[in-house]
Amino acid sequence: MPSTTAVPTEPETGAIRRVPVREEYRFRDRTTLSNGAGDSITVQYGRFQLHMERLGLGRRAMLLRLADEWLDDDAVQHLVATVEGENRILRAQVLLRRLITHAWLRRRVSAGNRPLLEIDPQGLGASVLPPAARHRPGVRYRMSRLARIDADGAVLSALNPTRAVAVGCPDPRVAGLLALAAAQGCDLDRAAAVLGVSAPVAGRVVDELLSAGILEEPGPASAPGVFWSPAELEVHHRSRVGRHALPVGGTHRFRDRLPAEPLRRGFPGAPATDLPEPDLDAVAAAEPTLTDVIRARRSIRTHDDAHPITLDRLAEFLYRVQATRPAGEHDGIEVGHRPYPGGGGLYELEIYPLVLSCEGLSPGLYHYDGTAHQLRLLAPAGPLTERMAGYARAAAAMTGPPQVLLVITARVGRLMWKYEGIGYPMILKHSGVLTELMYLVATAMGLAPCALGSGDSAAFAELSGIDPLAEPAVADFALGSAARREPA
Repeated sequence: MPSTTAVPTEPETGAIRRVPVREEYRFRDRTTLSNGAGDSITVQYGRFQLHMERLGLGRRAMLLRLADEWLDDDAVQHLVATVEGENRILRAQVLLRRLITHAWLRRRVSAGNRPLLEIDPQGLGASVLPPAARHRPGVRYRMSRLARIDADGAVLSALNPTRAVAVGCPDPRVAGLLALAAAQGCDLDRAAAVLGVSAPVAGRVVDELLSAGILEEPGPASAPGVFWSPAELEVHHRSRVGRHALPVGGTHRFRDRLPAEPLRRGFPGAPATDLPEPDLDAVAAAEPTLTDVIRARRSIRTHDDAHPITLDRLAEFLYRVQATRPAGEHDGIEVGHRPYPGGGGLYELEIYPLVLSCEGLSPGLYHYDGTAHQLRLLAPAGPLTERMAGYARAAAAMTGPPQVLLVITARVGRLMWKYEGIGYPMILKHSGVLTELMYLVATAMGLAPCALGSGDSAAFAELSGIDPLAEPAVADFALGSAARREPA
C-alpha cells in the first residue's frame, strides 16, 4: 500500500491534510508489445526483447495496460482480481517487481494526484539501476556539475551520464528546486518550501534526485570526474553501449523522413581549377618505405616561405589523401572509396584549403573536389582569411602563418542519416584517421605537416557561407614547404 505523508493542499493558507505518496509504473516510451502463440507476449525495446509465456489473463491484462497508462500497486491488484481472481495477484506482483528491477518500467512518484518525478531508466538489466540513496538531515545538497537538463517532450528532464536513470520533472516546482540547488544549494526544509510539500515528501524527492546523481553533497571535485566536462561525458556515454539501451549504430532513422545526401559535395558556379593527377607508380618507386615514413613523422612548424609549396605538390598531396571513387549505392545511399575508412563508404569529410602562399595558385579559400580532382574557389583572400591564418599560427605555435591551412569539415547529414548515437564520435575518429594519413603523405613528400588542436569555426562558416549545423569544421591541418626538421 502507498505510504501516507502530509502535503499542503492550499499553499496560500498553509492548510495540510494527509495524502499518500504514490508510485506508479508503465513501460518505457518506444516499447512495443506483440501477442504470440497461446497467451505469450513479446516486449521489445530497441534491440532488446523479452518473451513471456503462460501468463494467464491477469498478467496479460497488466502488461497491456502498462503499455498505455500509469498503474500503481492498487490498480494492478484490482485489475488482476477482476479478470482472473485474487489468487493470481501474487504472481502479477512478482512479475511487476521483476520488470521494475530489470529496468523495463518507468516509475512516477506523486504526492496524491500531483506528479512530482518520472524516473526513466536508460539501460536494461538488473545491474544498471543505481543504488538507492538517502538524504541526511541538515545537509545542503547541490546540483551535480555533470548533470544536464533538457526538454524531453512536455517536461524537463535531468540526467547524469554516470548513472543509468533520467529524471523527468512534470511539476515545474521540481525544476525550481534544481535551479535553487545549482545556485545556492538546498536542504530538506528549503526543498519542502520550494515544492510546497511536507518534509517527508520532499525527502522522497531528494532521495530520488540523489540516487540519479542529479543532486550531490557539497565538496571539491576530485579525479577522475573532475577531468570530464558534462558535454564530453555525455557524448562518450551516448556512443557506448552497456549503460543505456538507446539505439546505437546503423539504424537508418531518417530513411523515410529525409533524402540521403550525395557522395559528391558540389559548388555549382564556383570557379574551378583542374589539377594534375600524380603518377602513383612513379611515386611508389621513388619514396621511402612505410616503416621509414612512420619513423620520420614529425610536426614541422616552420615553412620555407622563400620557396613556398607549389600547386603541383599541393595537388599531389590532396589526391593522395582525398581522391574519391564512386562505388554505387548501398542501403539507399551513395557510397565511395577513399584512401582511408569512412563509415561504410559514406565519407562525410571534406577538405577546404585556405591558401596563403602557394606558387601557381591565388590566395583564398578553396574546396577540394576529390571526385573531379579540382579546386573550386569559394572566397578570395581578405580579413577573414587573415583571421583564420592568425589563429592557426597561434594554435600551432608557428613563427608565421602557414602556407596552406587545410580545414576539414563533416557533412553531418551524410553520416547521421544512417548512424544514430555514434555519429559525432565517428566523425572525430575519421578526422583522426585522415589527419594521420596527411602526416604520412606529407612526410613521404618531404613537406611540413602540423595538425592543430582547434580552429576558428566561426570565421570559416562566415567565409565559406556554409551552415555550421550542416557542415561544421572539425579539424585543421597546416601544410607547407619544409624549411627544417624539429621535434613534434
